[in-house]
Amino acid sequence: MKPFVTLFHWDLPQELESRYRGFLSPAIVDDYRDYAEICFKEFGDRVKHWITFNEPWTFCRSGYLFGVFAPGRCSPPWAARRCSEGDSSREPYLCAHHQLLAHAAAVRLYRDKYQASQRGEIGITLISHWFVPYENSKSDADAVARALDFMFGWFMDPLSQGDYPFMMRALVGDRLPEFTAKQSEMVKGSFDFIGLNYYTTYYANSSSPTTVPGSNSDSYTYQSGQRGRVRIGPQAASNWIYVYPRGIRELLLYVKSRYNDPIIYITENGNLY
Repeated sequence: MKPFVTLFHWDLPQELESRYRGFLSPAIVDDYRDYAEICFKEFGDRVKHWITFNEPWTFCRSGYLFGVFAPGRCSPPWAARRCSEGDSSREPYLCAHHQLLAHAAAVRLYRDKYQASQRGEIGITLISHWFVPYENSKSDADAVARALDFMFGWFMDPLSQGDYPFMMRALVGDRLPEFTAKQSEMVKGSFDFIGLNYYTTYYANSSSPTTVPGSNSDSYTYQSGQRGRVRIGPQAASNWIYVYPRGIRELLLYVKSRYNDPIIYITENGNLY
């Protein structure tokens, strides 16, 4: 059996972090592409499925919004978690932007130089929860759409359409980076498959505006595994996971319908029983 190989799973060399702050700098794009090429050269005869990044949503939020993963950057109110520096309102978006560009650069390189001879495929792994309206209302249905845009669409819209979701542009404003026309063309269609990680489903409804901007609040949604005292499903050992197997089916149907039926591999799943 040929393996699926993930090139980046949240472990950046400290030298690149120290030299130019890693994924906050566009310099990471060329360095990542060079790293990917070494892997393609050395292992491409044995690898038929390359995954460029695992869960950029998780890495960029945990490392640059909350500061709980490396490189541990955040700003108030999360700075109580002992972050020494950071900007939670902008840096998660910048991190994600550079990961998308690094991904696309590696895909272009692979397609131009290696894919024909090695006969492999290349993609990226995204994570998404499923969401259901807290109440049967237009407002809560809109909140579900925003929640999906800010989790899955944040990455899948650029990969399939060349730009971020309209709602993200409208709500985040100039804190959301822009793609140049050349970058948009490079990112659009830069996958042979999408890896999908699914673990849980949450209720979503609209929240009030906040004075603390950031990717955790910019969607103006409140998300919870409980409606009142009633859980959406049994709570798993991890307190953020609620067992809701129907969610993975609904998520797959959503991706199929909205994003023109891409090839999907379930790369992680903690929610079947």
